[in-house]
Amino acid sequence: MSWSASPAAASPGPYRRASLDDATEKATNAAGWVEENWATWLTSGLQIALIIVIAVILRHVIRRTITKLIERMNRTATAAQGTALGGLLVNAERRRQRSEAIGSVLRSVASFVIMGTAALTVLSVLKINLAPLLASAGVAGVAIGFGARNLVTDFLSGVFMILEDQYGVGDEIDAGVATGTVVEVGLRVTKLRGPNGAIWYIRNGEVKRIGNLSQGWSTATVDVMIATDQDLDRARRIITAVGEEMSKAEPWNEQLWEPVEILGLSEVHLDSVTIGVSAKTMPGKAPGVERELRWRIKKALDTEGITLAPRPTTTLTDETPPDPSAAVAAPSALASPTSPQSLAAAPIPAPNLSK
Repeated sequence: MSWSASPAAASPGPYRRASLDDATEKATNAAGWVEENWATWLTSGLQIALIIVIAVILRHVIRRTITKLIERMNRTATAAQGTALGGLLVNAERRRQRSEAIGSVLRSVASFVIMGTAALTVLSVLKINLAPLLASAGVAGVAIGFGARNLVTDFLSGVFMILEDQYGVGDEIDAGVATGTVVEVGLRVTKLRGPNGAIWYIRNGEVKRIGNLSQGWSTATVDVMIATDQDLDRARRIITAVGEEMSKAEPWNEQLWEPVEILGLSEVHLDSVTIGVSAKTMPGKAPGVERELRWRIKKALDTEGITLAPRPTTTLTDETPPDPSAAVAAPSALASPTSPQSLAAAPIPAPNLSK
């Protein structure tokens, strides 16, 4: 008995030959497509790599330059702080925080612009249509802007406030919603320490007006009340001498920027007159100058025998009698037992069950 292979198993059929031919053709086409496009891929890859490298290096250089500039500004302010004139005109902490805030804004803007430009350039190299992407980004930006408009308002207000140097650390300001000394200045929130020591966190977008009491100069005002029968000319000479002596003493010679001025009589009463005294001082030093000036004027007037007048007080001599009708109750229909209201409110008698 002999075995022999069938003709179908001995030679490949037409279907198998077609499959091999198709695979060969696809491999040939793929190899040809890769051979035709490898140069384009290599060029695009090199362009993308070059764009990313340039963007990273440029971002690093710009951020480092901004940081160096801010550090130089802080060193200059610190060096000026040690001089006599620099101590009056420069606040190192204020300059430091303001420069740090400006530097943070500049670094963020530089990073956003550089990396955003690099990303768009990479997408253009990849032949991606940027029109739908930019349109979607614009719509998303508008939606985010509406949703976070308070945050955007606070940020923009903080940026302009810092750039315009409206106030800084150490300034005494009146922000409307709170008054106190500036402790920290941020792009979104400003911290104030109130007179009682409380810390106030004020959003920059909520500030509608700013009264800065620490810029330029301040005015110290003192009212001196003396008795009417005292010699006003002598009192003027004593107060003037006190002002001249105070302007030559330490540390008031630096805090007083102009001689103490006698303004004249601001109030005249039957038993007292008020002499107004004013002095221009360093920013924020008016309260201390006022206290010292009152102290010196009081001691000088006591030494020279000038009598101070007591502050007038208002007393109530005639008391208004109470209204007698206030203790009388309002008339009521229930007060009369024969009124319909009283009869309606009377309890219903119990039925007589004995009958």
